[in-house]
Amino acid sequence: MENIALIESFSEFKDDKLIDRVTLMAILEDVFRSALKKKFGDDDNFDIIVNPDKGDLEIWRNRVVVADGEVEEPNQEISLTEARKIEPDFEVGEDVSEEVKLIDLGRRAILALRQNLISKIHEHDNTIIYKQFKDLVGEIYTAEVHHIRHRAVILLDDEGNEIVLPKDKQIPSDFFRKGDNVRGVIDGVELKGAKPTIIMSRSSPVFLEKLFEQEIPEVFDGLITIKNVVRIPGEKAKVAVDSYDDRIDPVGACVGMKGSRIHGIVRELGNENIDVINYTSNLPLFITRALSPARVTSIKIDEETKRAEVILKPEEVSKAIGRGGHNIRLAGQLTGFEIDVFREGAEEDVELSEFSDEIEGWIIEEFSKAGLDTAKSILEQDVNDLVKRTDLEEETISEVIRILREEFED
Repeated sequence: MENIALIESFSEFKDDKLIDRVTLMAILEDVFRSALKKKFGDDDNFDIIVNPDKGDLEIWRNRVVVADGEVEEPNQEISLTEARKIEPDFEVGEDVSEEVKLIDLGRRAILALRQNLISKIHEHDNTIIYKQFKDLVGEIYTAEVHHIRHRAVILLDDEGNEIVLPKDKQIPSDFFRKGDNVRGVIDGVELKGAKPTIIMSRSSPVFLEKLFEQEIPEVFDGLITIKNVVRIPGEKAKVAVDSYDDRIDPVGACVGMKGSRIHGIVRELGNENIDVINYTSNLPLFITRALSPARVTSIKIDEETKRAEVILKPEEVSKAIGRGGHNIRLAGQLTGFEIDVFREGAEEDVELSEFSDEIEGWIIEEFSKAGLDTAKSILEQDVNDLVKRTDLEEETISEVIRILREEFED
């Protein structure tokens, strides 16, 4: 009965876990051989016959007949008297095959065997899931919100696989409720112990690139190529696109009439502002386009140091820098150049770093993040505007302005 009950449970595993027959046979044999090794010390002389479909299980131990009193290896040898209890005509030197019943292994061994089987099945499942999602890294995936934790949202897909969307991989404006369907890209698969942890991201530039592939047929078909994508999630993004077909306007095709094609992508990303830019190998032109909507007067490039000096009219500077310095930062990431902005007629301007003796480095860095690298770029701004564009206190900004006026204007 033990054989039948155990094998019936094997059939259940096969049905529930959708394991192919060959894999299940291999797992079963491995589990039984572990049990035999524990019981008899070795399993080399055992034949295991398992039929999970019919519920059949047979274990045969093969031993050599030796004369009575000469048994040295009980697992490998059997005395003549014992052999003749199985078949009366056995002689010394012949091979004996004897069936081993599960009950002979002992009740504890049977329970351990079943537990080991469950463990092996789960291990197999985890390997399959790991491989499946490893192949899906960088692809869009949809899953349902199961529960919400402080630092992550836990999602379940249709197969019941658990997917983690960490807080730092969400768009800042994301808000989810239990049961919501969530789209993102599979960012990675980590093995923590035996169980794979599947990580989803909505903040990755890859997510935006894949949304373009999904929503814009020309991108999906390869008529339009995405050259680069940079993002400040939920705030602003820049996408450089190109086409090898002169008849296709890549920017127009991506944006659509009155923004019809890109609207769905913008909505998915929490109203992220997306600039679609025509890629060109002409560096000055590419950097100029990347700084859109600002109009560049002139540009000077140093390819060795990867720096670009851009001259703009005073009224264009704030457009080039953008709110919180987002525009200039993304333009730099998109082109791979450090972009320095200068106002027309401001040749007498002084770099802010020149005041490092009087202004602390972290303050200079905060201004630099907002694209304010020179004395004039700060002095021409209102204090309230500077507070909005940086993370600095009004008192700190006022002190900097005082130093600059004293040192620079004098």
